[in-house]
Amino acid sequence: MSTPLPPEALAARLADVYLVVGPLYRRVSRAVERDQPVMGMSVGVRAVLEQLHREGDLTVPAIAAAQELSRQFVQRMVNDARAAELVELVDNPRHRRSSLVRLTADGRAAIAAVVDREHRLLRQVAGGLTAAEVDATLRVLRAMLDGVPGPGA
Repeated sequence: MSTPLPPEALAARLADVYLVVGPLYRRVSRAVERDQPVMGMSVGVRAVLEQLHREGDLTVPAIAAAQELSRQFVQRMVNDARAAELVELVDNPRHRRSSLVRLTADGRAAIAAVVDREHRLLRQVAGGLTAAEVDATLRVLRAMLDGVPGPGA
């Protein structure tokens, strides 16, 4: 087992991770968005649909908090998704003024198609990566996310 890096060395190495994560995120986002004009789905709408696909019905504030986005931005994405008939608003038994956002059948089909297309794109990643390496990458990225204060912190 390796020795943990001292804070200064760790900070420098994690800064290297940021230098890769930013361009990677933008490249994948552009590729997905470039492939989505037929559905009229932006990266923001896709993020909302994917979260609903993973977690089920959610309120706009819950989606915003999970994605660390403004409630107003998420509301715009939900409005766009509603206009495209990808989501619907349903009564929330826990809160009368905050409706739940639910995928429609078209929304479920659309996000399934997007995820399938994204997986086909990501299957092109070479390098013989192992499950352990991917697990380690996820552990590092989650530690970085947990270690950086969020909005209002």
